[in-house]
Amino acid sequence: MDNTKNTEGPAFYTVPEAARVLRVTPATIYRAIRDDAFPAVRIRTRYVIPATAVDRLAAEAAESGGCVDVAAMAAQHRTAREMARMSGGARW
Repeated sequence: MDNTKNTEGPAFYTVPEAARVLRVTPATIYRAIRDDAFPAVRIRTRYVIPATAVDRLAAEAAESGGCVDVAAMAAQHRTAREMARMSGGARW
């Protein structure tokens, strides 16, 4: 296991931090999380946003040169996850 510390940035953002990075309100992030249209980790009553998810959104927008629909990306992920579950794929 690699125990080196990540010096490039946080592994997770709080919802307000992610909202600042994405230049939206925290309420927008919370609504998207509740609609299962934005990646998040729930720890009891708190949500944190994986920094890699925010980075991936930025990279996808830059690479495509167009608009990235986070809800569509989340739907694709849910579909792939459900297909894996139905076919006996890896589980936790």
